[in-house]
Amino acid sequence: MISKSELRPGDGVRYLLRGVMVGDGHRPAGTALRDAQDEAGVPPGIWRGRGLTAVGLTDGDVVSERQAELLLGEGRHPDGDRIERERLQAGDDPAKARRASVLGRPIEHNRSPKTEKAKERKSWLGMDLVFRPPPTAHIAWALGGNEERLVLEECQDISVKKTLGWLGESVAQIRSGSGGKHRTSVRDGLIVAVFRHYESRAAESKPLLHDHAVVSIRARRPDDEGTWGNVSADTLLAHIVAADTLYLLYFMEEVSARLGWAWEPREVTPGRRPVMEIAGIDQRLIGWQSTRRQQIEEALFVLTAEYVEEHGHEPGERAAYYLGCRAADRTRPPKRKEPRSLSELRTRWRESAIDSFGADVVDRLAERARAAAAAVWARVRPVVDVVLAAIDVVAVVYVMRGTFKRHHLLAEARRYLSYVLRGQPHQPGLDETIVQTVVDDYTRPVGRGRRMTADLHALYPRDTDGQAVLRPLIRTRTAPLYTRARQAADALSARVYELRRADLLDSPRAGGGHALEKETEVAALEQTRATIEAVAKMAAKLQDGIRERAVARDSRPKPAPSVPTPSHTPPPGVQQTPGRRPAGGLT
Repeated sequence: MISKSELRPGDGVRYLLRGVMVGDGHRPAGTALRDAQDEAGVPPGIWRGRGLTAVGLTDGDVVSERQAELLLGEGRHPDGDRIERERLQAGDDPAKARRASVLGRPIEHNRSPKTEKAKERKSWLGMDLVFRPPPTAHIAWALGGNEERLVLEECQDISVKKTLGWLGESVAQIRSGSGGKHRTSVRDGLIVAVFRHYESRAAESKPLLHDHAVVSIRARRPDDEGTWGNVSADTLLAHIVAADTLYLLYFMEEVSARLGWAWEPREVTPGRRPVMEIAGIDQRLIGWQSTRRQQIEEALFVLTAEYVEEHGHEPGERAAYYLGCRAADRTRPPKRKEPRSLSELRTRWRESAIDSFGADVVDRLAERARAAAAAVWARVRPVVDVVLAAIDVVAVVYVMRGTFKRHHLLAEARRYLSYVLRGQPHQPGLDETIVQTVVDDYTRPVGRGRRMTADLHALYPRDTDGQAVLRPLIRTRTAPLYTRARQAADALSARVYELRRADLLDSPRAGGGHALEKETEVAALEQTRATIEAVAKMAAKLQDGIRERAVARDSRPKPAPSVPTPSHTPPPGVQQTPGRRPAGGLT
């Protein structure tokens, strides 16, 4: 997942130089940056992003302390000392010479009386995005062999770099005009400093491979002069979830391609979205690794209960995200002061896991992951039906949000691909194709700000009664929000299956391989229909038993209740239990 925090003048810059750049360890005053990194056992930071060419840097260059101070701490050119010295030698006064090294406007405190209560408002200098793989990836990286460790680190490098590239090319906008109301795409791209850490902040050190990607707010405008301005922070923030799902999708594909491992969904909280984990990793190791995660979940439980008591309903996606951030802040432990090398950490982690679960669980970790992957690939068909994907995406987002924007659909489309493909590569641009299908065929505009909602007439053409399937899911609060979203997606998918079955049965059969393909699909649809009818009959028998017991308790005649049609299925790609209709992406 990706979490974010602001980088502002003062404490934010000090935390970057004293904490983030040295692995969240303790850096004594006067210690050189490289020495502190060696003592903490973390590698030096590296520069990423296409915007580096504008300041004379190259992707992959090591981040020096002075470069970070100038660019990320003051908004100046990373070689600002040389620029300032040359201007002084040319005869400029000190203020003008310093101004020549500033990228864009100088960082100033806003003392405008128009601000709330005339308070000083500090400008942003950047944004710290933390990229964390799923827990089973930390476990495999910490307890597996050295070869697996290096491959997983490479997968992390590639996934982070691709995600940052998408943010710079497709999301980042630069502010211009009065109050920054006008937004245009950046000219070159973003400038990012990436710092790798190896462990969590829990009291007992636990493996946590993650990267801090500190994005500079400075970027060039797309004008002829290439002037500098500030990246729109709210635009980046709005696309954090979409970036998170893209990062996970890339990471899953890299791991599957390089190690041959597959992925499966794991339900963490009943009624909430499942998370994707490496198949075959012993689930007990997740609890051993995620001591910090358990602390956050306990605090999150309390915060969620307070939210429900105050608002009368479960938190939505956005509220749940901010509650999680608050829970993490409440349980944040102090930094450790004892430096440890990665080899020492891996030795300690391995001994701890063997003491807890035995050598067999640890030594056969990679072997069991490969065996589980073979079982997953045997039942997963790496084919995505764009229409079914679009219907699933619009149903889930509509039930969970009501009204939404394009980036909400994009995030859900990427989740769908991760559920269905389980690490198999997706065709580039497929997520955008799914979203465009949703926008063109199944939504209508509403309000302002490019917001939209589901078009029920398009989802249920010529069937006004069928539209009632979705409306109750918006109003009722009896089931968790994501559960209701899955019920809506299942109801719509079942309708598409029925329509396709009718079309295939009515159309004339073509010859050759195409006829065989149609026969196979018709047989599959017939089996799906039979499964749904069998489940419905089972539900009817249960309802008959309930009615008989009710009549036995009360002799008065009662009307027979209607039999609800079972409509809930797990997320697309989840292994089906006997008696349920197979989901998209499964054979």
